[in-house]
Amino acid sequence: MPFANMSGDPQQEYFADGIVEEIITALSRVRWLFVIARNSSFTYKGQAIAVKQVGRELGVRYVLEGSVRKAGVRVRITAQLIDTMNGAHVWADRFDGALVDVFDHEDRVASSVVGVIEPALQAAETIRSAGRPTNDLTAYDLYLRAYAMLWSSARQSLEALRLMEQAIERDPHYGPALAWAAYCRYRLLVDDPSEHRGANALKGADFAWRALEVAADDPGVLVNAAQALAYFGEDIGAMMALADRALALNPNFARGWLVSGTLRLWAGQPDIAIEHAEASLRLSPRVRIGTSLLVIGAAHFASRRFGEAVPKLLLAIQEDPGFPLAYRVLAACYAHMGRLQKGQEIVERLRAITSVVIHDASFLRNVEQRELYLSGLRLAAGEAT
Repeated sequence: MPFANMSGDPQQEYFADGIVEEIITALSRVRWLFVIARNSSFTYKGQAIAVKQVGRELGVRYVLEGSVRKAGVRVRITAQLIDTMNGAHVWADRFDGALVDVFDHEDRVASSVVGVIEPALQAAETIRSAGRPTNDLTAYDLYLRAYAMLWSSARQSLEALRLMEQAIERDPHYGPALAWAAYCRYRLLVDDPSEHRGANALKGADFAWRALEVAADDPGVLVNAAQALAYFGEDIGAMMALADRALALNPNFARGWLVSGTLRLWAGQPDIAIEHAEASLRLSPRVRIGTSLLVIGAAHFASRRFGEAVPKLLLAIQEDPGFPLAYRVLAACYAHMGRLQKGQEIVERLRAITSVVIHDASFLRNVEQRELYLSGLRLAAGEAT
């Protein structure tokens, strides 16, 4: 659950959220644990909700809650593990120390929780592969600020990229920052393909390859780099293999399942794309960790199941009104259904968020599916086919 920010400064909220993100990541690496994605658990932020209700709604046995207090160069993390079946406190502890030791505190929280749930498991084994992506606290702080922006609004990709690049300047081997910077470059191209396409692709690919060089066993790095590189034109089979590797490392990785589904969609495997996107939704049932509904809707469209595609695409737009791709697929879908006026209306809504309606769709490797998409989009936009 989101930890309370006890620092007395609302501007430190991102820091407390970042602590929880790291603990979730460490817990998710334990294969036998089913760990709900951060974005779903964070829908309860700021709410006073009974743990039994959380258990029912998320389908979990235990809830980890706590607080973070950051004061100068000191930090205190308190945590308690609660059984959602009876509300009993299973474990509680407090971790005090210097800010420079914050990564050790995060690992100690995660290992303590696992040790309580399964005493036979050695704590060192639960976090053995987690590692620490950087020892530079300023780089870490910049990364957390950028990460919070990425999830708050898709339109903040440019500002998030700026902060990620600042983190990379401080630590050129900061794998997660490199991978998210590559993702930001990819999103800039999706949102406005006319804006410096060549430069964004080159810089994004460079960030992705550098990320893979320094953090090849980090599932988050693997999927972000794979998605960006696939969009930039790298071999789709190799990128799907990277996503598979990420899921082998962490089967509970909701975003990993989503990216895997996205890559399957781009590769022309719509049914597998739906299966993987739905796995992502099961792990993050309350809120998006990306574009799962868009992937499912677009996969139905690629299979010419237009009637099934429309409701998913409408929900995808409702979920993220600033993401152009959902509008493009929906407009194409309406056009192929013979509902041209609806398609034209969607194109008008699309023009309100980007000047580009018809874009480079080479990321769709299946020629027939790519032409289905582009022909529908051209028809809805009133352009000659």
